[in-house]
Amino acid sequence: MSNVSYYTAEGLKKLRAELKQLKDIERPKASQAIGEARDKGDLSENAEYDAAKEAQGMLEMKIDKLDELLAGARLIDESQLDSSKALVLSIVKIRNQTNGMEITYTLVADGEADLAAGKISVNSPIGKGLLGKSVGEVAEIEVPNGVIKFDVLEISRA
Repeated sequence: MSNVSYYTAEGLKKLRAELKQLKDIERPKASQAIGEARDKGDLSENAEYDAAKEAQGMLEMKIDKLDELLAGARLIDESQLDSSKALVLSIVKIRNQTNGMEITYTLVADGEADLAAGKISVNSPIGKGLLGKSVGEVAEIEVPNGVIKFDVLEISRA
């Protein structure tokens, strides 16, 4: 049973492109490397052959993982999202009650998370704490050293 995960059109396109790259370009390269190593003689003492086979195994695992991810991937219909609550694709502006610092995050699926771009996974501690919250509510988020309280200041759509 595959897990369902939700993606934007951009995120789904990136996943498909990565899988295509692995299958159409990286897989033939791995096969070629094995063939070249095999041509070098005795396989029982051929470290190059062993390394090429291991690299191929790792590549196939990555391809299988992406295939499984895409099998459970669902495209988010942004027009159906409730903009009064923090959901996937919400842009949420919050303020830390302790230090008054304000920060804005976009809540995204795991595969699209990019902290440098302000995109956090809905499965991250902050993402989980913000899901379902409305403007004016307080999100209490469990972190390793306690609980941080954030005021939800604004919610908009990506």
